Amino acid sequence: MIKKILIANRGEIACRVIRTARKMGIATVAVYSDADSRAPHVMMADEAVHLGPPPAAQSYLLADKIIEACKATGADAVHPGYGFLSERESFRNALDAEGIIFVGPPANAIAAMGDKIESKKLAKAAGVNVVPGYVGVIDDTEHAVRISNEIGYPVMMKASAGGGGKGMRLAFSEKDVREGFEATKREGLASFGDDRVFIEKFIESPRHIEIQILGDQHGNIVYLNERECSIQRRHQKVVEEAPSPFVTPEMRKKMGEQCVALARAVGYFSAGTVELIVSGADKTGEGFYFLEMNTRLQVEHPVTEQITGLDLVEQMIRVANGEELSFRQEDVKINGWSIENRVYAEDPYRGFLPSTGRLVRYNPPLAVEGVRVDDGVVEGGEVSMFYDPMIAKLITYADTRIEAIDKQIDALDRFEIDGPGHNIDFLSALMQHPRFREGAITTGFIAEEYPDGFTGAPASSELLRQLAAIAAFAGAAQADRARRIDGQLGKRLRPPSSWQVKVAGVEHDVSISVDEVLVDGQPLDISMEYTPGDRLIDAEVDGRALAVRIAPIRAGFRLTAHGASHEVRVLPAHIAPHAVHMIEKIPPDLSKYLLCPMPGLLVALHVGAGDKVEAGQPLAVVEAMKMENILRAEKAGVVKSIEALEGVSLAVDAVILELE
Repeated sequence: MIKKILIANRGEIACRVIRTARKMGIATVAVYSDADSRAPHVMMADEAVHLGPPPAAQSYLLADKIIEACKATGADAVHPGYGFLSERESFRNALDAEGIIFVGPPANAIAAMGDKIESKKLAKAAGVNVVPGYVGVIDDTEHAVRISNEIGYPVMMKASAGGGGKGMRLAFSEKDVREGFEATKREGLASFGDDRVFIEKFIESPRHIEIQILGDQHGNIVYLNERECSIQRRHQKVVEEAPSPFVTPEMRKKMGEQCVALARAVGYFSAGTVELIVSGADKTGEGFYFLEMNTRLQVEHPVTEQITGLDLVEQMIRVANGEELSFRQEDVKINGWSIENRVYAEDPYRGFLPSTGRLVRYNPPLAVEGVRVDDGVVEGGEVSMFYDPMIAKLITYADTRIEAIDKQIDALDRFEIDGPGHNIDFLSALMQHPRFREGAITTGFIAEEYPDGFTGAPASSELLRQLAAIAAFAGAAQADRARRIDGQLGKRLRPPSSWQVKVAGVEHDVSISVDEVLVDGQPLDISMEYTPGDRLIDAEVDGRALAVRIAPIRAGFRLTAHGASHEVRVLPAHIAPHAVHMIEKIPPDLSKYLLCPMPGLLVALHVGAGDKVEAGQPLAVVEAMKMENILRAEKAGVVKSIEALEGVSLAVDAVILELE
């Protein structure tokens, strides 16, 4: 029996494994870098071992140091989490050589599935659907037609050396192939000096669906249904749910059985995930194809746990301990619906630029029924530039998909994060989007629905009326406090009951009395409590809960709810008519400055003082979260001065250079 587990990871997943191990009565060992010396996973574990400097290559990726830590603490098992060393065959082999249990699959399975070409060959041999295609030499148009007919339409004809969208033709019929094959060859030759063409099945309305499998060391393998992971940005998953709104029971059975066959072909045990690309346009249930297999626990595993009632980390530990699965395929059910949103340190209002810094305030929503937060951060902690920018995972569970979505919206409204930028508003906007709520999603959803970037979720006129009432109520509470402070408003003066509230450019007349609240003369059924200084208002409007984050600003409040922030002007009705005489402050023109859009390292400066620049010309490169970001000139001009030097760490909005 495993007595002590070392978690070869950090952050959220390390905390997740520690919680289950503690529940099972197993002692835990955390490992940490200099950047994580006071991280929650270090505080939670029974013991902790220092690995090295912050870069992962000098700490979390050092297999020999992990093994040394096992020996020093007497840990007889290692759980790798996800990322880092979790899918390294060499790490598994090194642990085996030392007699340390690896909580994961066998080395041969890790190796087989880690090779993209080999894994597809294995999948095909195991009877798993792979994307049909022809990569040999195509002789002529007639040959191309025969191949396309065999694959089945639509097909994509691609120049072998193509890229950037050039040398590609979509064919929906034999006629399209006859018309487009020679043209594709010519484009390939003209653009890349190579006229070779290959043909493969075109997946219409692609969806990313994955099957969770679980096997033991006694030959038992089951599939734990599917997860829908189609909402992605730049191939990074943002939203996951289980089950999928697209998959039918028949399709689920076919997918699951094929994935189990693949796992059996490589002698797989422990938890693993087979990722599939699925045609949303194919209603037969046959249009699913193997992408890859992840031989580890997935980030999105909680949604599977919610609908099956299983603890996947516990199952992994039991399998590693040699136990047989306590259930069979017929015991696996789907109960309700679960959705997970990944809360990232990134700014969706600024092109999703990565954000780092101290979590000045971090208050996740309370873990009430149907709401779960998996995190590995704490208020006052740091979102470091060295690791993944995920702050937390918000998981909701309900009887139906729409109920689970609505729980997400409410819980996101209750998330408080100050310090680094975050994507909470964007996640809320996704949950409210009609197309998402209908389940009509593909991997291109975000690019299609937000082609010009994100500017906040649209607010209904009804929500704006409700916010106007909340702002007026808060204004009255502020005024009431002011009159109670000696010498401010006098002892006899009552706080105003009539207010003018301007939100989203529209003025609303709000009247507040003991009996009712009127907005533009219409009664609003609203109840709430607010004490000046509160950061979150819990209101009930027309019988439904509404959580609103509130912060004071000049002449009003900033109210945040349902995926957008609104700067609200609040004035007593007798003062409001004079607002027209107030001089509006015009923001300064910053277009002549090149500002650093995020905290980062200035790794390159391409211009000097006196240089002429053109619009769109690269001026500097800033590295953040291990990604290089090219900063370009917004307009033509001459560099007046350089304000930052290469190799210097810059804060957000720091001036790099000034143009004349």
